[in-house]
Amino acid sequence: MTRPARRPVVGIIGNHNVINDSYHVHATGLMNSEAVAEVAGCLPLVIPSDPRLVSVAELLAVCDGFLLTGGRPNVHPSEYGEDETPAHGEFDRCRDAITLPLIRACVERGQPFLGVCRGFQEVNVAMGGSLHPEIRDLPGRMNHRMPPDGTLDEKFALRHPVRLVPGGVFAQVLGAEEVMTNSLHGQGIARPGARIVIEGTAPDGTPEAIRVADAPGFTLSVQWHPEYRAATDPVSRPLFAAFGDAVRAWAARG
Repeated sequence: MTRPARRPVVGIIGNHNVINDSYHVHATGLMNSEAVAEVAGCLPLVIPSDPRLVSVAELLAVCDGFLLTGGRPNVHPSEYGEDETPAHGEFDRCRDAITLPLIRACVERGQPFLGVCRGFQEVNVAMGGSLHPEIRDLPGRMNHRMPPDGTLDEKFALRHPVRLVPGGVFAQVLGAEEVMTNSLHGQGIARPGARIVIEGTAPDGTPEAIRVADAPGFTLSVQWHPEYRAATDPVSRPLFAAFGDAVRAWAARG
């Protein structure tokens, strides 16, 4: 019997949630798995992001690439040298303990990752940057948070343009110098980390697209949520397709 071709594995960072106030789970949105499987062409594998259960070394060995997902909890401010305040919201210290060293290891090895929303913020913090706890409270900034009401389509609707650096990596991947995106985040980059290159900004100056300078692998990260309708959205599809190509190239190294 002929074995089916092995798809490269993308580890999808799972978020800790509690169902019915009692049942603890590690989960990810179905749209993340769909984007990885249907657009990137890879095998989605949800990771229980808890250092008691998995190690960074094991994840690097098992997975060919990583999708750093969004999530309601925020990176703990102690990770960038600041004190916790009510404005910082909820936290997931177990996820911090996995993703931050995982990102640094991937950058060094050239192993591909795609950062989304919280994942975008994690990449900045992992490289030594800091975050604003609430973008909408800054002078001249718009409210980037998810609308509190409405259907899923309304919450993930395109809300503002992102201007990309002409000739930059994102402009090449997306085939445009300006794209329309959704917006569902409260925090954002304050101080860019070492080697963080900002290649896309919202009209109010909020960083929306970054990469790691001189990294040997795929390190693109976005503040919006490209996983929503990734198969049909003209911005999401090429982004996940490029990520999938990078993951396949890594897997082909043997």
